[in-house]
Amino acid sequence: MKKIIIAGVALFGLFSCQQDKIAFVDNTTLINDYQEKKDIESKFKGKLETFEKKTDSLSRALQAEAQAFQAEASKMSQNKAQEKYEQLMQKRGQIQQQVQQEEMELQQESQEQIDSLVKKVRAFIKEYGKDKGYTYILGANEAGSVLYGEDSRDITKEVLKELNDKYSDKK
Repeated sequence: MKKIIIAGVALFGLFSCQQDKIAFVDNTTLINDYQEKKDIESKFKGKLETFEKKTDSLSRALQAEAQAFQAEASKMSQNKAQEKYEQLMQKRGQIQQQVQQEEMELQQESQEQIDSLVKKVRAFIKEYGKDKGYTYILGANEAGSVLYGEDSRDITKEVLKELNDKYSDKK
């Protein structure tokens, strides 16, 4: 019985000496420096510029139509002028609705792609941690989930490099 207790204490001592392998990544740096995110931002910057040009064009066309109406309004009967004015206001409302709808769709599409990217990065970190034998990989961010970590435990650059390498291989 004494030998079993001694063996149990020895085994406990052996297992308690094993340390967890812990590291952390800077989430903000990881996401912002990930090439796929930069590509998504670039794509949406182009879409946004196209959207803004279209919106400006619609606004200029409506403004020109309104100015033409103003110039002609004094020559029209009051009923005809009122009818034309209402048509212009209706057209303005339709354009505003169209612009808002397109803007919301663009924002939603952008958010969906960023959310998908974040999920992909999290899954990658999980696999990276398993492959490298980490017990924990913590996320550092502005909210303060890691208030302090030794620089030697920061694996952001390693993870970012592997993420970008994997992404460039897919291109």
